Amino acid sequence: MESDLGVRVFELRGRRAALTPTGELLYRRGKVLVEEAARLERAAAVLGQGWEPEIRIAVDILFPTWLLLKCIAEFCAERPETHLELYETVLGGTEEALAQRRVALAIGTSVPQGLVGDILMPVRTMCMAAPSHPLHRLGRELTHEDLRPHRHVVIRDSGEARERSAGWLNELRLTVSNKATAIHAVATGMGYAWTPEDSVRGELERGALKPLPLREGAEKAGTLYLVFADREAAGPGALRLADIIRAAVARDCAER
Repeated sequence: MESDLGVRVFELRGRRAALTPTGELLYRRGKVLVEEAARLERAAAVLGQGWEPEIRIAVDILFPTWLLLKCIAEFCAERPETHLELYETVLGGTEEALAQRRVALAIGTSVPQGLVGDILMPVRTMCMAAPSHPLHRLGRELTHEDLRPHRHVVIRDSGEARERSAGWLNELRLTVSNKATAIHAVATGMGYAWTPEDSVRGELERGALKPLPLREGAEKAGTLYLVFADREAAGPGALRLADIIRAAVARDCAER
């Protein structure tokens, strides 16, 4: 290798060979070229197959479940032979799925570094509890100090590192793995939680949940993005699914 390149790439350190500073630079640049070659191979494989036999997508739980299932149903009606694999993710789990190329596209609350995403929709979460919860019986504006003696229901980060949290966390809390469990726990009076408004519309209409009158932080606003793991290597199936999601959000969310 050194003879072909005309530079010193390795040096001996005891009994081991290590990269020289020049070798480190060549390694970094070579790694980029290898990754680009792998992307080209993946893209060629997808294009050679036509429609993908399987599409994997990661969707943050903040995205409305009813709308997600509506999009999947529309896609499956068009391409019944295509297998869809859905990862329901929380916080860092979406970024990990994209970074590790476990999915072709994702809906998440941020766009990972090095990728490009489109704004899909705004999302709002509200601090809620069952009407029978002691916090509602205080009959006044609440502070975060009022929340501390009561259990905070949260959904754990689905990423392997589990390094992210959705803002303020109470020390007294119940941590669960999915949105449905969290909503049910809050509706049965086990605690309070910041929950996507659209996900609990039925509970709000039935009176099973009621927003807490927090002085600060009662509502949190965010944005969901549609992100491809590799837009250039995306197959026609992934592109079609993305189009269905965009159209459904533009149509159904505007109506609601």
